[in-house]
Amino acid sequence: MATSELAVSYAALILADEQIDITADKLNTLLKAASVEVEPIWTSLFAKALEGKDVKDLLLNVGSGGGAAVASGATPAAGGAAAEEAKEEEKEEEKEESDEDMGFGLFD
Repeated sequence: MATSELAVSYAALILADEQIDITADKLNTLLKAASVEVEPIWTSLFAKALEGKDVKDLLLNVGSGGGAAVASGATPAAGGAAAEEAKEEEKEEEKEESDEDMGFGLFD
């Protein structure tokens, strides 16, 4: 990660920790106070990406597998459809040729 991206990331984390809305102006102010020069595009990109999001919640739920929670709350009809889709995906995976079928092996 480039130094400018890292600096803006830290500034966004500081603002989130203080429960201040993350805006490009506030990021620029914080970076200027730290004597870090960053192209303005980075602060606006980070501000737009994090607009309306709870950064602390994002950090706490990294890799939590939120998809499983959605699937468990599905209706029985939707669960049947999901099971059919899973079976179709398994069939597609079986159809794919392996390297050995194509004459390429690990020890060739």
